[in-house]
Amino acid sequence: MAGQTGAAPAGQSLSMTLDGLRSAKGQILVCVTRTAAYFPDCTKDPEKRHFAVPVKSGPIPLGTLAPGDYAVAIIHDENGNGKLDTFAGIPREGVGFSRNPVLRFGAPSFKSASFPVAGAPVEQAIRLKYFL
Repeated sequence: MAGQTGAAPAGQSLSMTLDGLRSAKGQILVCVTRTAAYFPDCTKDPEKRHFAVPVKSGPIPLGTLAPGDYAVAIIHDENGNGKLDTFAGIPREGVGFSRNPVLRFGAPSFKSASFPVAGAPVEQAIRLKYFL
């Protein structure tokens, strides 16, 4: 098919499902980034996708992304105040990351949470962790 050579690759859809929600209160704060320096808080990432979605079961669409490596960080903002509430540095609300890396002290690295977006739609099953 002449004329299609050199065409930019089409974006792929990204969605997530949530496992382990302890309530249906509040909202889910979502950060999708492809830059390690802006993970897990991507508020200052110029290319970020940072938004809130309703708490629900089933697939949650996160949009279409250009090919590359991405990571997702989420907060179950149960009280709807738009931020992660902590007590003595420990999250009071649920947190989760793409690829479900082991959480020890602090957030995981971009590398441990990153996944490729390439030729097919991607769905991440994110398990929430509640510390308090």
